[in-house]
Amino acid sequence: MTQPRVLPLLDALARKLSGEGILSLEDLPWPRQMRILVLAPHPDDFDAIAITLRFFHERGDSVRLCILSSSASGVEDSFAGRPSAAVKAAIRESEQQTSCRLFGLPDEALVFLRLPEDEAGDPRDDIANYATVRAHVRALVPELLFLPHGNDPNPGHRLAFQMLRRLAAESEFPFVAFLNRDPKTLQMRSDLYSLFSEEGARWKGALLRCHRSQQQRNLNTRGYGFDERILRVNRQAAAEIPRGNGYAEVFEVRSHLEI
Repeated sequence: MTQPRVLPLLDALARKLSGEGILSLEDLPWPRQMRILVLAPHPDDFDAIAITLRFFHERGDSVRLCILSSSASGVEDSFAGRPSAAVKAAIRESEQQTSCRLFGLPDEALVFLRLPEDEAGDPRDDIANYATVRAHVRALVPELLFLPHGNDPNPGHRLAFQMLRRLAAESEFPFVAFLNRDPKTLQMRSDLYSLFSEEGARWKGALLRCHRSQQQRNLNTRGYGFDERILRVNRQAAAEIPRGNGYAEVFEVRSHLEI
């Protein structure tokens, strides 16, 4: 199983990065009708990179979202009404469905794997969960894979990255991984960025606020909403880019051979 279209993209990326340091998303020769998978550890990870995903979606590329865990532990008891794990999981899944519909993602492009979790509410790091993820990825054969960077204290983010490493080691097909900066990312290389304006920030903020449980939890614990938490990271990223202004989503880009 091969994907020769990915190889020229990797070559172009390597040549440009060697001379320019960080690139705009629009600087690369993207093939048409690409297969893109967002491997999201939790609901809302998709929305954290919505500007970049909109770029591909509007080109007519196939964008699919696979969510590993419903992350019931992220919902406060006071928000849930009946604070059971099942109720909280249903809240988070409904929020992601609402956001994806606002984005314009077809319902069939969204899949919840609902991986069994450990006592802390994170997906278990075991053979069965990996096999579930592996089967889903192999069925789609994505050319581009998006997920949060693994250099992060969040257990779900780290597990998704470790699963990606195992998938890459099997080398069944070439792909390019885009590891995005998150509020919890400790350190990463900045290879590619998507700049966006206040108009884009308003649109993205509306998507983030669809996650009402996370918006309220951040207001309660931090004094500002989930939307502002993500957009603060984007403002800081833009300030670090030469001639950048406004907001930016930033990625470390790796081929399957580098993961």
